[in-house]
Amino acid sequence: MKSTVRRVAAPLTALVLTAALAACGDSGGSGSEKQAVTLWMYPVIADQAASTAYWEKVEKDFEAANTDVDLKLEMQPWDKRDEKLATAFAGRKGPDVVLQIPDQLPQYVKNGSLEPIDDVVEADKAKFLPNSIPGLTVDGKVYAAPIYQTVTTTIYNKTVLTKAGIAKPPATWDEIKAAAPKIKAAGFSTLDYSASPETTLNLNFYPLLWQAGGKVFADDGKTVAFNQPPGVEALTFLKTLFDEGAIPKSALTNANAIDNQPLGKGTVAMAFTATPANAATAAKTWGAGNLEVGTPLTGAKQVGYGIPGGLAVNAASENVGAAKKFVSFMIQPAQMQALSKATGYFTPRTDATAEIADPTAQKFADSLQYAFPGEPNTAARQVMSLLAVEIQAVLTGKKAPQQALDDAAKQANALLGR
Repeated sequence: MKSTVRRVAAPLTALVLTAALAACGDSGGSGSEKQAVTLWMYPVIADQAASTAYWEKVEKDFEAANTDVDLKLEMQPWDKRDEKLATAFAGRKGPDVVLQIPDQLPQYVKNGSLEPIDDVVEADKAKFLPNSIPGLTVDGKVYAAPIYQTVTTTIYNKTVLTKAGIAKPPATWDEIKAAAPKIKAAGFSTLDYSASPETTLNLNFYPLLWQAGGKVFADDGKTVAFNQPPGVEALTFLKTLFDEGAIPKSALTNANAIDNQPLGKGTVAMAFTATPANAATAAKTWGAGNLEVGTPLTGAKQVGYGIPGGLAVNAASENVGAAKKFVSFMIQPAQMQALSKATGYFTPRTDATAEIADPTAQKFADSLQYAFPGEPNTAARQVMSLLAVEIQAVLTGKKAPQQALDDAAKQANALLGR
């Protein structure tokens, strides 16, 4: 077997893009009995050499077990991935299999670009984390099979807490409110927050909304629900901490950065949507002994943000059956464990051990049970943009929480009603 793993540079030239699109459904050449399956994969493995080695082994092992399939792997850049994929799908071309995350799926399901794959995951459904398959489900059908799982949680700077005389890290909203005056008196802020409008609300406001027992969208997805009492409670909690100085004023322009920000400088006690990479950075800047990894915060509920990355099948593929064979191959424990080792991500299967070497990242495992992937909706990203502006208005004192949420809801409902 000759490896077909290749990287596609960004931006793609028209010639390369045309060749990539033509690969969909290619039968492998005139007279060939093999079915071609093209995968568009993205750099989930940060190290290029490790990525190449992993995907070459996947190609070799899959083709050895499926001699009637010719697997073609194309490594795509993250940059403009939605635009490129939407263009490909619009022409009913593109890859046979493509990596998807929960907030991408609804738009492609709505326009009929993806094939349901319930039959691929059905036999092993009970072996996945509680929210991994639901996170890749739209309108009751599974459209992507999970191959890795991300997770966020709370991290603490033990030096700050010690100087504030706080022995037990605050793990609930009430404990944060009680700790904030002590932390301020010691000369520090309590909670890291990123309020820059371009920052995803999945890593700032939405976890607070979910912890308050609220939802972004109504159950039918036709209106929003974030302006109901739980949403007001979450935004009031945030506003109160900001006004009291418990959240750094630099939060208004911070976009989830740690370096050269209060959290990285060691002047904030805790962050509540930290990734393993964030924790690793904090361990280096604070000193590993000063980092404590907790579980997601608890308001009315205990919940954090974490998403599965899954493989979806192009509905326009001429080789849907072969594409599903590949997806089935990738969700088996051996492939997931190897991918976990290469990426540092967790596995979405409970019977596949995460091969994570970093001891700091390993501590995030306790938070997997609380990882919520968000609420799928075709307008999710547009609604997020509308709401982010209104949250800024609250933090800067231009609007009260209820007014801001109602204003955002009015715009969002108009969008959803189109």
